[in-house]
Amino acid sequence: MNYEKVIMETLEDHVARVTLNRPESLNTFDGQMARELDNALQEFDLDRDVRVIIVRGSGKVFCAGIDVKELSGKSAMEYREWVEKMERPFITISKMKTPVIAQVHGVAAANGMGLVAAADLAIVSEDARMGLTAIKVGLNCVGPVVAVARSVGRKKALEMLLYGDLISAPEALSLGLINRVVPLDQLDEETKTWATTLAHKSPIAVQMAKQAFYTSEDMDYEKQFAYMNEVFARLCTTEDAKEGVAAFLEKRKPEWKER
Repeated sequence: MNYEKVIMETLEDHVARVTLNRPESLNTFDGQMARELDNALQEFDLDRDVRVIIVRGSGKVFCAGIDVKELSGKSAMEYREWVEKMERPFITISKMKTPVIAQVHGVAAANGMGLVAAADLAIVSEDARMGLTAIKVGLNCVGPVVAVARSVGRKKALEMLLYGDLISAPEALSLGLINRVVPLDQLDEETKTWATTLAHKSPIAVQMAKQAFYTSEDMDYEKQFAYMNEVFARLCTTEDAKEGVAAFLEKRKPEWKER
């Protein structure tokens, strides 16, 4: 695929990066960028050398939502197909074996906040703000709030959905919406370091952990334990599990083989 609105990069240490590249439009989602982001994520997920993917925005902000220029003149069916395209990357991330880290600066609003919440992990600059802001223009963020609610719970998710206020990075951290807050001038380097640390762990163990987490999320409590125990048992049969235990006992660095 020819990418025009996202930039794909392969960094060192098994880390890849996708940059939303519509800075003149504050990286708002249009149909093309949504499609390109979804394809880029899937392409990197198939790359056996990539173990962690970073998603960031170019210019002044991470992502200011959906491009409202695409809103007019659609039927109800066309609106549904259009908004499903905008949210497809959120679902794709949950199905991928490769962890995705959102690197956030400036503003993450509406669909941009949905992308942050849908990412497996998120690291944010101290000055960043985020919110489900569509209610302020007579719309709503009923798609992005699905991912947000899974991080912050019903009451806070509804407040964010209905009021549309932006929250600060420290508040987002306290709510469990993001993982880390760092100074803006250290965001790039801290994100790469964090991604590299994860990329150095057993790839098969990380992949199985992520996929099991999402698969079991809505299961009955007891069934969730049963499923997770089955995943753990399968992991124990892998060469990397045997190598990891042996390296620990021998006090050496493990050499991972499986992807």
